[in-house]
Amino acid sequence: MSASLYRYADGQLPNSLALAYAFGGYAAGFTLLFADHWALNAIGTLLLGHAMIVAAYLIHEFAHGTIFAKPAHNTWAGEACSWLCGSCYAGFQDLRRKHMRHHVDRADVITFDTKAFLARSPRWVRGLVLAAEWAYVPAIELVMHYYVILLPFITDNPRHRANRRRVALTLLVRGVLFGLVAAVSLKALLLYFVAWTLMIIVLRFTDAYQHTYDAFAVLEDGGKIPADKNRDRTYEQMNTYSNVVSVRWPALDLLLLNFAYHNAHHEKPVAPWYRLRKLHHELYGEGYNQVLPMHLLFKSFHQHRLRRVVDDHYGEVAPEGKDRADGFYGAVGVSFLTAV
Repeated sequence: MSASLYRYADGQLPNSLALAYAFGGYAAGFTLLFADHWALNAIGTLLLGHAMIVAAYLIHEFAHGTIFAKPAHNTWAGEACSWLCGSCYAGFQDLRRKHMRHHVDRADVITFDTKAFLARSPRWVRGLVLAAEWAYVPAIELVMHYYVILLPFITDNPRHRANRRRVALTLLVRGVLFGLVAAVSLKALLLYFVAWTLMIIVLRFTDAYQHTYDAFAVLEDGGKIPADKNRDRTYEQMNTYSNVVSVRWPALDLLLLNFAYHNAHHEKPVAPWYRLRKLHHELYGEGYNQVLPMHLLFKSFHQHRLRRVVDDHYGEVAPEGKDRADGFYGAVGVSFLTAV
């Protein structure tokens, strides 16, 4: 590929490698799901799941326009990666629009309030969702993905109703493809859903601990959030956390395309993924208090897996100590893969 294809000249190699891994890893991993040996099936499932994770974080990069020089190319690539991730029922621009509100408003702005949904649902629905979440099944994210599919058919909003044809065609195409896979190997179809669920779990864990923003449910895309506090850049940084995979081995953050360097990303949203580690150290140096290595978050993820589903508050992070993240419940249902 020509360097002029990319927005930044130094992006030719890292972006080409990331794109090749996302699409090539998806193809190779999917192929291994049909193998006769369980070890190849396991490798294929993990490879497929990780390729989808990389594709998801590439969608985030496309949304910020950091990969390609032309906006149209970012849109096309974002749509393609959305098909890899199973988030293709909503258009890429819808995904982008929702994510940009997160940056502009410095809040988690959603149009579907899962906590209110659970509160008004029949007891058996609430119990089923909580039981699934207790068993580490990402039920809330599944509800939101299915809501994206249902929304055009249950709303009076003309913009959402206009997506009916897209959703119907996408359901048809994916249904036919899943049917073909099932006809060849039910095992492969099951392993595909395992790989997709792994992607959702990794994304939701990372998303859960990057902000202690206020969350607002607004019924319309242009709905305003309350002007109840000064949400300036200081507020943004103090309520953003860099949940790095490892401080000791920073190369591991490449597994998530450096998405965990979230303070640097919010300080400079147009900085591409491959520059974020360097930018983080230029901005904050060593020992930045907003860094929360992931090993500090596993206990909270386990202990608060039900509380974060029903509590309106994300919890708090203590100023210091190895247990300073124990009171950080985390967010749920804030994925950039859902356009609601």
